[in-house]
Amino acid sequence: MKKIVYYPIYLDLTGKRCVIVGGGKVAERKCASLIKTDAEITLIAPEITKRLKGYKDKGLIEHIERAYRKGDIRSAFIVISATDSSETNERVARDAKSLHKLTNVVDTPDLCNFIVPSVFRRGMLTIAISTGGTSPALAKEIRKDLQKIYGPEYAKKLKTIGKIRNSAKKEIADKQERERFIKKTTLAIKNGAD
Repeated sequence: MKKIVYYPIYLDLTGKRCVIVGGGKVAERKCASLIKTDAEITLIAPEITKRLKGYKDKGLIEHIERAYRKGDIRSAFIVISATDSSETNERVARDAKSLHKLTNVVDTPDLCNFIVPSVFRRGMLTIAISTGGTSPALAKEIRKDLQKIYGPEYAKKLKTIGKIRNSAKKEIADKQERERFIKKTTLAIKNGAD
């Protein structure tokens, strides 16, 4: 079997339809991540957890209360299958592949055309760690280590850097001079100057 090398990417899912098949704890985690992106989330499952019901009641997700059917993913941008049934997961993956959809089948990389890394955020700073599906547990441990290094203060630092960068774009006409200034200022802020 050929080794897959994944291309890391961050997607803007604002207003994009994301379909999650499944209603358990894994679907909960997937919903929680997608809600932050302002995606339009449709959950397909006969039963859902209390937390997912809360998302539904708040209007954060749409819930189709039944088992998956072939046409359910036709208008989806991303498809995530998170059921306990390997038969359902395989069917979702097969249907998604035939429709050329971005597809993730939880814990089954060979049925996916994308995998989800272990992620943490500090404001606009997003750090994603992947082992290419080899060891999600190791990716999670590395993420925990990095969370200690890059604490909550990085959200504030990044906000400051963003303001300085925007001002520099307006005030420093020479591109090389502007880049030097931004790099020098960024390093100073990263290393403790405010």
